[in-house]
Amino acid sequence: MRVIALTGGIGCGKSLAAQYFAELGALVIDADQLARAAIERGSQGFDEVVAFFGDSILNNGDIDRRALGELIFKNPEAKIKLEGIVHPFVRSEFEEAVASLKSDEVLVYEIPLLVETGAQDRFDLVITVESEMEIRIERLRQRGMHISEIQGRIAAQATREQRVEAADFLIENDGSEDELLRQVENIWDSLHENK
Repeated sequence: MRVIALTGGIGCGKSLAAQYFAELGALVIDADQLARAAIERGSQGFDEVVAFFGDSILNNGDIDRRALGELIFKNPEAKIKLEGIVHPFVRSEFEEAVASLKSDEVLVYEIPLLVETGAQDRFDLVITVESEMEIRIERLRQRGMHISEIQGRIAAQATREQRVEAADFLIENDGSEDELLRQVENIWDSLHENK
């Protein structure tokens, strides 16, 4: 049983790398998806977030994640409050997944803010996916993000150097999807050789 953190800066290609690990047989969990589930309509988290932030963050009865993100980006106290609602749920779901692993299984946890939260010591291995800044910015613009939003998100994350320092494996994702897949396969093979 291995529990691996997969991290990297926004726009580096973590999600595609995670998809490749899943295709190779890893159980992949996305911390961002757990965070979304924590505040879905009908959840206790949803009720707590609306009670704290008010109806202005709602859009057609659901939490508008972009509006919520803008609020917490400008207000550190609001960010702490939101994390207090979301993080216990995410932690509980993650621990439940780890507890259910069989001895030969590999869990890959896609966690963007690994270094920022100091969580790297909770994993057997850390993999970071990195890309050149121009490539990251172009990918994020293709997702419809504005340059000011991109710069803000990148500035709020750990640096490439900090992530690389925390990592056992580095994936450089500046080329094609096939090149990314080959790097993922090489890491997967090395994990199984070192059992």
